Amino acid sequence: MDLLAALLCLSEGLYFSPLVNDQIEEMSTIGSFEGFQPVSLKQEGDDQPSETDQLSMEEGDPGKDSETRQISRQPSVTESTLYPNPYHRPFASRKYFVTRPGAIETAMEDLKGHIAKTSGETIQGFWLLTEIDHWNNEKERILLVTDKTLWICKYDFIMLSCVQLQRIPLSSVYRICLGKFAFPGISLDKRQGEGLRIYWGSLEQQSLFSRWNPWSTEVPYATFTEHPMKYTSEKFLEICKLSGFTSKIVPAIQNAHKNSAGSGRGKGLMVLTEPILIETYTGLMSFIGNRNKLGYSLARGSIGF
Repeated sequence: MDLLAALLCLSEGLYFSPLVNDQIEEMSTIGSFEGFQPVSLKQEGDDQPSETDQLSMEEGDPGKDSETRQISRQPSVTESTLYPNPYHRPFASRKYFVTRPGAIETAMEDLKGHIAKTSGETIQGFWLLTEIDHWNNEKERILLVTDKTLWICKYDFIMLSCVQLQRIPLSSVYRICLGKFAFPGISLDKRQGEGLRIYWGSLEQQSLFSRWNPWSTEVPYATFTEHPMKYTSEKFLEICKLSGFTSKIVPAIQNAHKNSAGSGRGKGLMVLTEPILIETYTGLMSFIGNRNKLGYSLARGSIGF
């Protein structure tokens, strides 16, 4: 009976036995014991509520302003730039020696000095493009335009030296074709994209041997497309842009035709928009070479142990 009466008194807040009072005081002092101080798990400076906390606060407070809820749910807005290309892998671009610091600048100075010394001409434009030969092989090339000449340079960006320099008089160029690449129907190695082809000789006069010789230098035309390092920086975007080269080479050729009285051609320049045919069928050589980028100055990795 004494225990039942004590419980009834405790529930009504009327009576506490000495034993119950001691237990209540002991429980109240546990939370403030020096060895059990509460510790915050938030890091320093982390005073803002998390996204989960914001959502739970918004759901639990239906009377909160709707505009405030919309702002808290909006994602952060960041500025996106074209350079460098966000989809371009930086380590892949470093494999190309042309992207190494100072490589393209050294090539420009070397070629400017050589052309000024040998021909006395002034360079009007400088581009880095990919040449596609008549067997669909890709080759890294530097193109320079003067008042009279188109220079096509094979430059070794590893040794920083000019390997081959082809000189094409602008007055001899009679046709330029712009369009997508086309291949024979039974070709096994096809490429996508667009290009530009410059003709300075007659295809009828091309020998059968030069047409089917993959190393022939007597092909009366040259085909170009954009360099794969176009989007690595703003500088490379300017010199690797095919449209920029086209806008410069067309008026230069037209002016050269006007100034050359004894050219004998008299037809002027034709600029056509049509498919660019590359007559390859099996394409085994180009398949191996283009997949391994053999036509570029590229870091191939170490050999040895």
